[in-house]
Amino acid sequence: MNLPSEQIWLVLVKLLTDLKKKNHEIPHEFNSDLALARSSINTYKRDPTHPEMINALANADMTLNRIQESLISMAEEEGEEYLDKWLDYLKRATKGEKVFEMPQSRSKFLINTPPGMSSGRITLKNPLAEERVNEIAEWNGLIIEFDDDYTVALYGDKDKVQHGLKEMGPFFSE
Repeated sequence: MNLPSEQIWLVLVKLLTDLKKKNHEIPHEFNSDLALARSSINTYKRDPTHPEMINALANADMTLNRIQESLISMAEEEGEEYLDKWLDYLKRATKGEKVFEMPQSRSKFLINTPPGMSSGRITLKNPLAEERVNEIAEWNGLIIEFDDDYTVALYGDKDKVQHGLKEMGPFFSE
């Protein structure tokens, strides 16, 4: 499924990157906001009929619009030709046209998370200590799924998933 929001997101990421190269001061929260918007778009793509998923896409669109306004203001400083190029990309993306190719991600989106539950996935450099991960998951009331010796998926309430991931933080540096 190719969504206009997905292409708009990609155009904004490329514009942000280009403006950064041109020494524009980009608000640091834009990176995390774009990451959350991307996650919301992926959530929507998983089940477009679920009301929570529809809200996730609406929130992502609002975030993208806010970031777009700021980046377009910065692009104006680079001249009319530069601005017109990026406005054309955005117009085409809004119409659902494929402007840029979506890069292939190494991480996989968790597709079997039940509605109302949150999920997280960690991939480590070294094999997991399975007993310790089971212990953390059990203590936090999480459902865990081992993809392989290096990857584990966590499912549960959002705050419990976040707490479980924090407890597994030391595994990231091993």
